[in-house]
Amino acid sequence: MTRPDAYLGELFMDGRFVVETGSIFDFLDMILRETVGHRHTGLIRLFEQGRLYKSRLVSRIGRHRARANAHHHYDLDLRLFDLFLDSDRQYSCAYFEAFDASLEDAQLAKKRHIAAKLCLEPGQSVLDIGCGWGGLALYLRNIAGAGSVHGATVSEEQLAVARRRAAREQTDPFVRFDLQDYRDIDGRFDRIVSVAMFEAVGYANFRRFFDVCARCLDDNGVMLLHTIGNTDEPSATSPWLLKYIFPGGYIPALSEIVPVIEQAGLMLADIEVWRWHYARTLRLWRERFLARRAEAVALFDERFCRMWEFYLAMCEVAFYYQNYGVFQLQIVKRQDAVPFTRDYLASAKQALRRREVSAGKAGGLDNFGQVGAGDYESHASPTTLRNQAARQQ
Repeated sequence: MTRPDAYLGELFMDGRFVVETGSIFDFLDMILRETVGHRHTGLIRLFEQGRLYKSRLVSRIGRHRARANAHHHYDLDLRLFDLFLDSDRQYSCAYFEAFDASLEDAQLAKKRHIAAKLCLEPGQSVLDIGCGWGGLALYLRNIAGAGSVHGATVSEEQLAVARRRAAREQTDPFVRFDLQDYRDIDGRFDRIVSVAMFEAVGYANFRRFFDVCARCLDDNGVMLLHTIGNTDEPSATSPWLLKYIFPGGYIPALSEIVPVIEQAGLMLADIEVWRWHYARTLRLWRERFLARRAEAVALFDERFCRMWEFYLAMCEVAFYYQNYGVFQLQIVKRQDAVPFTRDYLASAKQALRRREVSAGKAGGLDNFGQVGAGDYESHASPTTLRNQAARQQ
């Protein structure tokens, strides 16, 4: 009764909780749908506050722990992610300009939206904190016209793929990827972007993160932070999610982010909240994963697949019915660093669309829209094998 979400997930993984009619998604959807607007009792609220304070006490994530957390999730056999992600392997919330847009189009729209908000000018330097498999960095260079892009990640497998992609596209020295913790980044950049990485920083390190950004951002620079956000009061992360999927993860409330931005000497220029975009993204990921579930079983085992199905289902229903969304925070040092109104976004995105079309017609679509088969040869790398062995234990 004290940890129902944690134990329900484990029971489902072990095959001891079985949904005979429908799916685990249907069950979770029913549970959360029926509790919309429900207020917890005082005892439950007190218990949840205790979980929140406990999570904050252990949230000082050092360099070694940050790398271990990344290994746990991102250094799995890379073929797993190809079962459900788009061809550019964007592992963050897509942007649906139309509800029925394909995952490919929505992920491309996300990159376009971010590039427009960065107000990127030709030749400018960009820092990508938590660069993933390199798709956004390559888009910013090849389509948006950045002069140079420095991508930093703490995942060995993501780094290997990103570097192979950059080498295949011959972007050196304009795009560089490093195995680097955000605290060790140095230098000055015209633009800074960070997508779906802030959730792994840890509550106790929020101020440190923005201090680094303030140090690295040019006085006339623009930063775009894209993060999952809690649109309600602060709360602790699901214990099941922390144990099995995202160790060290924390979903921040806006009230926890804004004060540390101000304390770091930075200024908010724009806040956008994406509602239901992640629910739609997760729906498409879940459908793709289930359509190729047999391949996932062949890569791992049945228990792992039930775990992954539970993960995608619980996150989807949470974004539909609970107070979760995606925050995009545009951050500057000077008020005149960005245009006076949001009107510039439409024209900037139209220009980017034209460049995308030109790149596609010129045979350059791979430069911003596809991970090639040769980009991830190391399926059986030592890191992958270590993680698989740990999961089997």
